[in-house]
Amino acid sequence: MKYDALIIGAGIAGLYSAMNLPENKKVLVVCKDIPWECNTFYAQGGMVTALNEDDIPVHVEDTMIAGANHNKREAVEILSRTSLETTKDIISRGMEFDKDENGEILFTKEAAHSAERIVHAGGDATGRYMHYFFMVQNRHKLQRNTLVYDLLIEDGRCYGVKALVNYKHETIYADDVIIASGGVGSLYEFNTNSRTVSADIHGICVEKGIALRDMEMMQFHPTVFVKTPFARKLLLTEALRGEGAWVVDKNGRRFLFDYDSRGELASRDIVSRAIFDHKKKTGEDAYLDFSMFEEKWFSQRFPNITRTFDALGYKFPKDRVPISPAFHYAVGGIKCDLDGCVEGIDGLYVIGEASSTGVHGANRLASNSLLEGVVFAKRAVEHILGKEQEKRKIPIFDKEYKNIIHHEKDKVYKRRLRKIMWEDMGIIRTKKGLLKAKNIIYDMKNRDIGRLLELRLNTASAIVEGALKRKESLGTHYIES
Repeated sequence: MKYDALIIGAGIAGLYSAMNLPENKKVLVVCKDIPWECNTFYAQGGMVTALNEDDIPVHVEDTMIAGANHNKREAVEILSRTSLETTKDIISRGMEFDKDENGEILFTKEAAHSAERIVHAGGDATGRYMHYFFMVQNRHKLQRNTLVYDLLIEDGRCYGVKALVNYKHETIYADDVIIASGGVGSLYEFNTNSRTVSADIHGICVEKGIALRDMEMMQFHPTVFVKTPFARKLLLTEALRGEGAWVVDKNGRRFLFDYDSRGELASRDIVSRAIFDHKKKTGEDAYLDFSMFEEKWFSQRFPNITRTFDALGYKFPKDRVPISPAFHYAVGGIKCDLDGCVEGIDGLYVIGEASSTGVHGANRLASNSLLEGVVFAKRAVEHILGKEQEKRKIPIFDKEYKNIIHHEKDKVYKRRLRKIMWEDMGIIRTKKGLLKAKNIIYDMKNRDIGRLLELRLNTASAIVEGALKRKESLGTHYIES
């Protein structure tokens, strides 16, 4: 099949791209599993939007400070300024964010923001509501059970992909390919990500010589319930602390102030390291305490968290819950320009968490991710629609992939990889641990393994190499000698 545009990923970035591509274009959106099995669906807190023109420079500074000034300022300014346009567009299409009794949109504040500028829906189910809304708005074909395992690139141009579609090998051609495949969560033992987010496309890029940037910048969410057998751990949104929840020790002491004067409202990297350090030093759990909230208000503001934890035997807001940091977001990604163009490859774009525009720097500011997805999706589509399409003869791509399926020992190697990434490429790193991880990954890559594990190992290797090259701590990259 041949399409005008192929979009890999059906999260917010991929779907907003599809929404902005005209109906007369032949567009295919593909996702690895069911469409709602993506990180957007699990996003709780909300989406940032600049409040007005005056708030843009303030939002920019908040983003720059959270990102340890490693951000590309132009990208941050584009993110904030365009938010006025994209948020208005989403609302005008019919998306309903939470409102007060007067019909005014409610804004909340999260860590490292200096203003209440985050819109939310369904209380703590913003991603779920936005994803459903974008799915309904999409006028193009959406194809599930499509696992991309190669990009078709020749002479500096992308012609499409090879994929397993319902477990059958297919070649899909397109004039333009938009990567919106998300991050790398499944590489880590403890993570908050969808099970489909496994860094396959990043691994293909490593293989093709396509640059990845800031891959050592991996963000860990500080407040996660990890005492569950499932791979995806239960996120407790940043908005809880934004509304006033406390992080406490077993005696109820707010120990975060020992690490930063902002306490619970310090940036994620600082709070994550503080909780990690506290648990390591004391051997005791840290807890999230909601006891200051009124029960009715809490259940209305955070209905999904209330229901989920009620099923586990917790009665919120009375009960406090043990928390731990867990991998949450890939700050770095596939290098691209501010229109999502992948350098040196015509017809290939990357947007959302998979990309690296430089907008997040060394640490993503809370709730900037949903905004990033829509802003840079819009820019990528505008670039595609504004260029002349050059007609080229499609080359023959006849490489065979005999090892595409999972091999017998792949599950054992995957578990080993997740453990090593958590222990040695996690919140606090050492050169010794990174070298150990590098050697174990290298050893696994030389085993008889399946194609998909090979791609994961490519990405893991790039993350470790990035961490070894950055000698000094910066943002989410914290290294001890």
